[in-house]
Amino acid sequence: MSRLGLLRAALAGLGLAVASLPAAALAQNLTVLQGTAQAPIDVPLNRAVVVQSDIPFTELSIANPGIADISSLSDRTIYVLGKAPGRTTLTLLGADGLLIANVEVRVTPDVGEFKERLEQILPGQGIEVRTANDGIVLSGTVDSIADLDRALELANRYAPDRVSNLLTVGGTQQVMLQVRFAEMNRSVSKSLGTSLSLGGTLLSGDLGLRGGTGAGQGGNVGGLTPSGGGQGGIVFGFNAGGLEVGLLLEALEARGLTRTLAEPNLTALSGQEARFLAGGEYPVPVSQGDGEVTVEFKPFGVELNFIPRVVDGDLINIELSAAVSSLDPSAGVTQGGITVSGFRRRETSTTVEMRDGESFAIAGLLQDDFRDNARQVPFLGDLPVLGALFRSADYERGQTELVIIVTPHLVTPTRGEALSLPTDRVRPPSERDLFLFGRVAASGAPTTGGAGEVARQDFSGSYGYVMD
Repeated sequence: MSRLGLLRAALAGLGLAVASLPAAALAQNLTVLQGTAQAPIDVPLNRAVVVQSDIPFTELSIANPGIADISSLSDRTIYVLGKAPGRTTLTLLGADGLLIANVEVRVTPDVGEFKERLEQILPGQGIEVRTANDGIVLSGTVDSIADLDRALELANRYAPDRVSNLLTVGGTQQVMLQVRFAEMNRSVSKSLGTSLSLGGTLLSGDLGLRGGTGAGQGGNVGGLTPSGGGQGGIVFGFNAGGLEVGLLLEALEARGLTRTLAEPNLTALSGQEARFLAGGEYPVPVSQGDGEVTVEFKPFGVELNFIPRVVDGDLINIELSAAVSSLDPSAGVTQGGITVSGFRRRETSTTVEMRDGESFAIAGLLQDDFRDNARQVPFLGDLPVLGALFRSADYERGQTELVIIVTPHLVTPTRGEALSLPTDRVRPPSERDLFLFGRVAASGAPTTGGAGEVARQDFSGSYGYVMD
């Protein structure tokens, strides 16, 4: 075989050998170039930095031109402009085509200007600002929720929808709300009525005549009774031969006064809802579609729901809902042999803002009801002088006045032993005190707990409650 034939055979065998090699063996000849290790370049958003290379380069490239834009000022100097938050890679190649460096470019919000504005608007708050990926992270402690909202609003100007809030609110953030319900009901009613009765055996027969406007007429002269069950009524009667005459005069005046006062106190954390109910629940039967009857319970009594928010310092925003309700049998209904009472309910819902210790009258109701009735016997009631015997009149007047006053306080916890309960001052009696002396509570002042601390205090002068 000639040399040319041998050479062709060798090349063919070499091609077959290379073709039979696995892909992993070929991959070992591919190397990822890292270049010289470089620190990342931080570029503020919409700002530029100038980067200088120790080795002259001949070619530049940026992985994502939408994040950063580059241009060469010389063979060693690069101009980098931040366009959008994010990360990309800057590649530098030398004159021989070899890789000089792969540099990470990080475009972040301009926290330098943000820190300056934050210090101007909220001085001395101690807010720490960091960047994370393409957003801003706020940490530290602020004095109030208002300062927290201002810091977040300012941060959103520099990184819209990319702000991580790790701030905490310091200071007192627990609010105790004192609510006073005061209601006065006054009622006055007066009535005046007459009834006339004639009877006897005049004209050799039975005679009976009853007239007037009173509600308590009887079957004869002796049967005239006042409508008030014997109260406020006077009966006059006489006989003239076979004629019996009876006259009933009814005059009644009633006055009533009712005073209702409730003072619930409730404590809640700023921004959290608190509920209070002092009363009970009334069962109300409810008919279902399948003919069954279920029972629902309706609350009544003193109800209080509120959400406090400490806005700034001692300024408190309160979202409040309060109600006072009671059972009213006069407004009840009867169905299927079941009587369900109605409810009298006074409620209010509002949002107010005030400082610690200040008070607001958030609701006031003055209701004045008046009813006047007059009744008379036709024609006879129009007679002069004598017509008063055939007329009656009554009127009723009721006034209701309701006031709700709220007072918020910033509170902090205290030692448990410093607090006293109403039951701390009452101790069960011994058998000797109960059976021998008839005492339902042990004598002597308490010596322990909060009540004991109060008992050990030296009070001088007038103290306590004064009730008129």
